[in-house]
Amino acid sequence: MRSIWKGAITFGLVNVPVKVYSATEDHDISLHQVHDKDGGRIRYQRRCEVCGKIVDYEHIDKAFDDGDRTVVLTDDDLSSLPEERSREIDVLEFVPSDQLDPIMFDRSYFLEPDGASAKAYVLLRRTLEETDRTAIVHFSLRQKTRLGALRVRGKVLMLQSLLWDDEVREADFPALRKGIRITDKELDLSANLVDSLADDFEPADFSDDYQKELQQLIDAKLKEGDALDTDATFGEKPTDDDGGEVIDLMAALRASVDKNRAGRAKPAKPAQKKPAARKKKAG
Repeated sequence: MRSIWKGAITFGLVNVPVKVYSATEDHDISLHQVHDKDGGRIRYQRRCEVCGKIVDYEHIDKAFDDGDRTVVLTDDDLSSLPEERSREIDVLEFVPSDQLDPIMFDRSYFLEPDGASAKAYVLLRRTLEETDRTAIVHFSLRQKTRLGALRVRGKVLMLQSLLWDDEVREADFPALRKGIRITDKELDLSANLVDSLADDFEPADFSDDYQKELQQLIDAKLKEGDALDTDATFGEKPTDDDGGEVIDLMAALRASVDKNRAGRAKPAKPAQKKPAARKKKAG
């Protein structure tokens, strides 16, 4: 695996440099389109609708169109946004792990400690394990500001990007609004069916049969000589960026705890004024 991003987990004054890796990959066989008459590769061209010319990717900018006007955003415009330049995975709060709805989970990433010492990384992992909590974090990746869940998977810290609240749809189906009667006998039979199929989940017990059969079909065609010489297509490789530095761990922890305690301390009550005096509004 190659890291796709470098940054640092920050909570309080604690800084944990990490490398970020994609935790999942697509196992589907890659297919492309060809002309059915001669097997020629079908390629898509980026053609400008104004001048009609084919445009190289380096001369393409992003834009927003509201129907009447178009706002062009260059790479410099996007890179000037503070959130995009951020290389921090900022911890916002620690929540009970069972409060996270799985529907909000998006992409998963492994975090590797980056630096001479992994003590701060291991300390954070152990803390999350023993408190059974998940860190809700804020970070930027690939020109997007993201919400994430930082949790433990084995000996590794895992970052899972979360969907924003307004990205999760509400399910309101008319058929479910009606009062549907379920008898005890029907419920018992359904429960017996569940018991007959009850087992422990082992991901390795399941496989993608379609992809296996597709590979067998491709291999059979290759064996029969039913193939053409075509150009291979390669994807872009991820790049590495610089991370942050580690500060003294114990000092940062103490300072963070003291700061939080001071912030939560109740302010002293103001002296009582005479009845004639008018009370001021709280600022």
